[in-house]
Amino acid sequence: MREAAFVKQNKEKWIAFEKAISFNAQISPDQLADGYIQLTNDLAYAQTYYADSKTLLYLNSLASQAHQKIYKNKKEHRNRIIDFWKTEFPTFFKQYHPTLGIAFIIFILAAAIGSISTIHDDSFVRLILGDAYVNETLNNIAKGDPTAIYKGGSEIGSFLGITINNIKVAFLAFAFGVFTSIGTVYILFSNGVMLGAFITFFHTQQVFFEANKQIWLHGTIEISVIVVAGCAGLIMGNSILFPKTFSRRVSFMKGAKDGLKVVVSTIPFFILAGFIEGFITRYSNMSSWLAFMIIGASLLLIIHYYIIYPILLNRKHEREGKKLY
Repeated sequence: MREAAFVKQNKEKWIAFEKAISFNAQISPDQLADGYIQLTNDLAYAQTYYADSKTLLYLNSLASQAHQKIYKNKKEHRNRIIDFWKTEFPTFFKQYHPTLGIAFIIFILAAAIGSISTIHDDSFVRLILGDAYVNETLNNIAKGDPTAIYKGGSEIGSFLGITINNIKVAFLAFAFGVFTSIGTVYILFSNGVMLGAFITFFHTQQVFFEANKQIWLHGTIEISVIVVAGCAGLIMGNSILFPKTFSRRVSFMKGAKDGLKVVVSTIPFFILAGFIEGFITRYSNMSSWLAFMIIGASLLLIIHYYIIYPILLNRKHEREGKKLY
């Protein structure tokens, strides 16, 4: 690549990074480190192909400034964990909104396939959910309590078991990203088909409203953060397929780190979903208005934290000149 083309391709990135360094912007350590890695990659390229050029001198100077900013002594904030969920993660996650959108589309398409298949083939739901589950649910429907299956066991036992299982599913969706994005797509697709078949099964039994009023009490958060966990897996998987300016190894390390952040962010929400399923969903005699109020609040919580709040934080940082990218 000619030097002029190299400069044109990376100029805006370098300028943005230089401004962040020069004006001592309050950027997160991870953003600073990611920018530094890209800069050192560009510096190594310039050293190989543009020795003794002004571009190389500029990148050397910028890398030196970045090194000082990264490695200077800095007292660790006492509320590091709180800051992660309150500021660091939402600011960081905004860049992955398109990936979240892709994960959502995959899941919805899979759910639609599961729903349509159940409507047109009575045996499909048994293939997906198993005969034992379907037979037990049919018995509960005959007794007038479609969601009685959620009332088994103790409240605390159900809460712990459900929460641990949901977290396992989330980490599985993330871990399958190591097989490129195809692994995570498989997890999203299989869970989407299962959900579509499950919900439509109640429709075929004419208890759609009664069942969904209870299912979505916990399902709103549970299903939403499974999609977020799928986003984490796609981040890691895409880092292997599309390394951009990084080497594939460095890209994978960055994707794995970013994806892990995303999946860790879901843990409090899975705990909340487990609590709702263990302690609230079992009360099927709950009034409809209260059930839908809980469902609506759960949906707003997810949308606000993963979509609206990151956008608002990034806009605030842009106004204050704190945004790196």
